[in-house]
Amino acid sequence: MNTDEHINMEFFRMAASAAFANPFSGERVESDRRIVGASTDADWEEMHEPLFRALQENIEALQSVSRRIAGRESDEDSRAVAVSVLFYVFTQYQFQFDDLIERQIKAGDESIEAPFALECLQRLAGYGFPRSEACRYVGIFYQVRRAYYFIKRLIGDSRCMKNLRAQLWNNVFTHDVSLYEQALWDRMEDFSTLLLGETGTGKGAAAAAIGRSGCIPFSPKTKRFQESFTRAFVAINLSQYPESLIESELFGHRKGAFTGAVERHDGIFSRCSPHGAIFLDEIGEVAVPIQIKLLQVLQERTFSPVGSHEKLRFEGRVIAATNRQIDDLRREGKFRDDFYYRLCSDLITVPPLRQRIAEMPDELEQLAAYLMDRIGSSTARFPIIAKLRECVGRDYAWPGNVRELEQAIRRIMLSGAYEAAEAQPPADLTATSMTARELVQKYCRDLYDLHGSYGEVARRTDLDWRTVKRHVMGD
Repeated sequence: MNTDEHINMEFFRMAASAAFANPFSGERVESDRRIVGASTDADWEEMHEPLFRALQENIEALQSVSRRIAGRESDEDSRAVAVSVLFYVFTQYQFQFDDLIERQIKAGDESIEAPFALECLQRLAGYGFPRSEACRYVGIFYQVRRAYYFIKRLIGDSRCMKNLRAQLWNNVFTHDVSLYEQALWDRMEDFSTLLLGETGTGKGAAAAAIGRSGCIPFSPKTKRFQESFTRAFVAINLSQYPESLIESELFGHRKGAFTGAVERHDGIFSRCSPHGAIFLDEIGEVAVPIQIKLLQVLQERTFSPVGSHEKLRFEGRVIAATNRQIDDLRREGKFRDDFYYRLCSDLITVPPLRQRIAEMPDELEQLAAYLMDRIGSSTARFPIIAKLRECVGRDYAWPGNVRELEQAIRRIMLSGAYEAAEAQPPADLTATSMTARELVQKYCRDLYDLHGSYGEVARRTDLDWRTVKRHVMGD
């Protein structure tokens, strides 16, 4: 690339590096600070305007030399300029993408118009990007803002939560965004993810952040993205279904496939879009025959509904999660090694609440405040937090994790107190007329209220999950 003496190529190299840095890592904020010459304690919000101005000034200087500044040259300097232009256009429209995200959440599963996205595409084309490439970049811009939006909602300043957010970003874009945008943006279905962690830690929220952040192409003709991200993420809790029904829930069935199949049913793999992801929660609970069928989907990307020989294509990503000790399941032969290795292109552990609090004691208050805002009780924040500390103390281990914390807040709002499960005294058996069956039912219900999973209750009581479900349901 031929450059004029007035062109600051070092700036473009720094800008390109910042554009591809993980926003949940220290690298990105440090890059922005270097570019604008900000102080070491400046945050992103402070740097947005000076960063935008710096990009604008340097790109305008380059335009004085050549109008088409983002051609197909492959040398390092040309690449740095092209990425800087992408970065500049992205910063111009990022808040409009944010507004689109909020409006799309309210609109639901019907993709809404985004006229500004067409304007963004035309702006990129004006800088020299071929129209097809410009269209692809608009899709990636939208994806970047969605990923940032959903991952940022996993709050917490502890080291383990910062690491989790950085891992989730890499899961969506890989550790090298340059490689992603050039070669992998439409091939991420090849990368499955296994989330590990205790019950109630937020594995579902982490999975949703990944699943709602896929690249959805933009259609200039309709001025819409091809689908709403709200329907791109499909979740199923495998522990909620008896083994005889799981195959039908996953792959669907044809009418008459078995007794009770009075009409056709589309399973979760049929309902997942090419731009979306399936979340298989409680994967550690499924039997080996189902693991084999799921392994086939991961290997061949095809599946057949129950009662049919038709081969259907699955094009989305697979995200799975379990609260079980996966190594123990593998040693016991309950989780196939080949299935494990097909699932774990990425292995992410969601940290327990006690670890988060140990690393950052103020995180409990931060998380409680967030949960109360979500419930709609922000005005009662401080009395509830004080009562929470009074009821459980500072050394409570929170065995039910974030889910338990949320229910503790609700219970304090209702009754003014929370009696932690670990602190409950044993029942006075001499003063009760409950039968053994009734005691087991109550114990299972209490554990289910705390953990929200038949599988977890089964693990803690050493009962079959079907038996647990009968006790919880009162059958």
